[in-house]
Amino acid sequence: MSAVLDTTPFRRSVGFEWLPVVAGLMILYIPTFYDLAGTHWDRDDYAHGPIILAVVVWLIWDKRQVLLAAPSRTAPVPGIALLVFGLLFYVVGRAHYVIVFEVGALAPILAGALLSMRGWPALRALWFMLLFIAYLVPLPGFFVDELTLPLKQNVSEIAEHILYAAGYPIAHTGVILNIGQYQLLVADACAGLNSMFSLSALGLLYLYLMHHKSWLHNVLILSSVLPIAFCANIVRVIILVLVTYHFGDAAGQGFVHGFSGMVLFVVALIAILLLDAILARVIKPRKPAH
Repeated sequence: MSAVLDTTPFRRSVGFEWLPVVAGLMILYIPTFYDLAGTHWDRDDYAHGPIILAVVVWLIWDKRQVLLAAPSRTAPVPGIALLVFGLLFYVVGRAHYVIVFEVGALAPILAGALLSMRGWPALRALWFMLLFIAYLVPLPGFFVDELTLPLKQNVSEIAEHILYAAGYPIAHTGVILNIGQYQLLVADACAGLNSMFSLSALGLLYLYLMHHKSWLHNVLILSSVLPIAFCANIVRVIILVLVTYHFGDAAGQGFVHGFSGMVLFVVALIAILLLDAILARVIKPRKPAH
């Protein structure tokens, strides 16, 4: 009984030592996330940002026992080095409005704090959280511009071929689809780049939670996420084209246009779950030899 009573104050003191870290992170990143809420997260293509942040917080909470345990051996030298690097990265990003640096600095700051206070075991325990922070970082504008146009052209071409084979009077010029008397522009949101980004985050989180033992299983699921997202986006464009053709431009640009984004996500998610179920039957984890 005395041992239990003796360890309680110690655990409380261990928990309290994280308060300066939490306070420092709040001072640094509450303004950042407030800015993101009024800019990037306010747009449909980055609406997944708050969800990613909530997942990062949950991943930290899920490993709280590691954080509250007494450190066996810390690593202050690499920890402080990472912490200083992350803080410099943050200052440069905040001072020059480079959001990629500002948000991206969160990973080395957290990694430095973990190494300094709990050592390498804590870093290994929270490796996925540090990796998942990458999905908080908004894609750079030049990267989005470079990939969006080719994606839109490919989506337009494939959608045209499918609908033409189905007997519809359709043709495309670049990213413009002409069907009947209607002319539809495949917009940036229909390129599928941001849906690929958010679905890859979902796929990675799904694999982390499932804990598949087969590396081949994990690699096949991850490598299929982007093609599945691309195909789901083609389905979205085809739905919008068909709705416009049969029910008019107002129907295609109204509720259906916004709802089609959810359809895309559901189609992609179902495809990932089906593939996972098939692979679970085909790829059996090896049993340890006796």
